[in-house]
Amino acid sequence: MKNNPSLKGLVIAVVAFVVAFGVYFLFLAKKNYYVVDNPTPNTYYYKINNSSEGTIAAGQTVPVDLNKGKNSIKVFDQNKKLLYDSAFEVNKIRGLINIAHQDYYINDQYYGYNLKKDSLLLALDKVVIDGKTYYGGAKHFNKLFTDDFYYNVDEDYDKIIKNIQQVESRSKIFRKQDYLNYYKEYYKF
Repeated sequence: MKNNPSLKGLVIAVVAFVVAFGVYFLFLAKKNYYVVDNPTPNTYYYKINNSSEGTIAAGQTVPVDLNKGKNSIKVFDQNKKLLYDSAFEVNKIRGLINIAHQDYYINDQYYGYNLKKDSLLLALDKVVIDGKTYYGGAKHFNKLFTDDFYYNVDEDYDKIIKNIQQVESRSKIFRKQDYLNYYKEYYKF
């Protein structure tokens, strides 16, 4: 077979394309899933959309399958006594079921070149937690379901900034104590 530079270039380009997508899907792609979270010391039992019964222990986060649109949940205490039967709407590709109706905070972290955290922090809204004011515009949440965030409670913010040319933000949902720890560490007041 004759040495064909066009064919050689095409093969190299295809191999580079396959390797790039392989690296992306193995290491960089974000998984989309829904979770039930329990930050309390209690154990709960639940049934989502009349499926089999699930158990969530104290401090546990459990991935669950949900359908887009209307979903229902029945929650039982440790004695399997019905606590509530409720419905909720799923619109996005990731979400959190707050089975114990505890306090969560959805925080936006900003990325970008020449970002001034202190002035940005003061420009955003404030939230009061246990009588103390916290800057940065975190949104309080204690309802049954939310899908208004990017990173779930069991995920961390990206360590690598992908685009530093413009200021961008990503939201993450935190349990109350996790948010207080994050705030203290990240803003270092």
